Amino acid sequence: MKKGKKLYEGKAKIIYATSDKNLVIQYFKDDATAFNNQKKSTIEGKGVLNNRISEHILSNLSQIGIKNHLVKRLNMREQVIKLVEIIPIEFIVRNVASGSIIKRLGIEDGTVLKEPLVEYCLKDDALGDPLIAEEHIYAFEWASKKEIEKVKKMILRINDFMIGMFRGVGIKLIDFKLEFGRLKINGNDEVILADEISPDTCRLWDSITDKKLDKDRFRKNLGDLIPAYTEVAKRLGILHEQSNVSAVNVTKLSSVKKKHK
Repeated sequence: MKKGKKLYEGKAKIIYATSDKNLVIQYFKDDATAFNNQKKSTIEGKGVLNNRISEHILSNLSQIGIKNHLVKRLNMREQVIKLVEIIPIEFIVRNVASGSIIKRLGIEDGTVLKEPLVEYCLKDDALGDPLIAEEHIYAFEWASKKEIEKVKKMILRINDFMIGMFRGVGIKLIDFKLEFGRLKINGNDEVILADEISPDTCRLWDSITDKKLDKDRFRKNLGDLIPAYTEVAKRLGILHEQSNVSAVNVTKLSSVKKKHK
């Protein structure tokens, strides 16, 4: 599929047009950002790993009936995806308290929640992706009540599946971020899962040691981000080809180019 003009560039991905108006190409960058883009680095191989891991998870979710934007992976850095109108809400799913919630509420890091907690954030970098209530979504018409009810049902099913998938490879799913978009089908809008699911968008801890295998290694200056992401991919059974292992340059951490503000 021929890649056309650049339509959009975000912090971690670039979207390109194709000859099909309903399909676009999603390119995974090596850029790492944290704290609303205040901390930045380029980490060689991160995009390759996120592409493979996200493809694996979205493909498995498709098999259990969760419709999403993935069509196919093109190569080590690119996917063909369906063009959707993104709902401007980030849906944060928490199974264990960590990250921003422990600072906001004074809860001990690692507190296991009795039930999954879903939080809503407005997708707006300039405002710092503020936490919002469900009533805000309806008041400002960012999504309808019918859409949110459907999304919440999908979220719980996605969470159940991912908890089991990661538990099976010795990883605890602490929390994760989801995005959804509207897809036109026969003139009607259908809400489907979009964006990516990867160690960039999930908190993943080793089940025994609680070692962090996600972007917190970058946020908290823990180092070894590429080996951590590679460990996730290996445990999921998706890093078989030697070419893919070498492509992420696991041993070349000295190539990390820091661009802190």
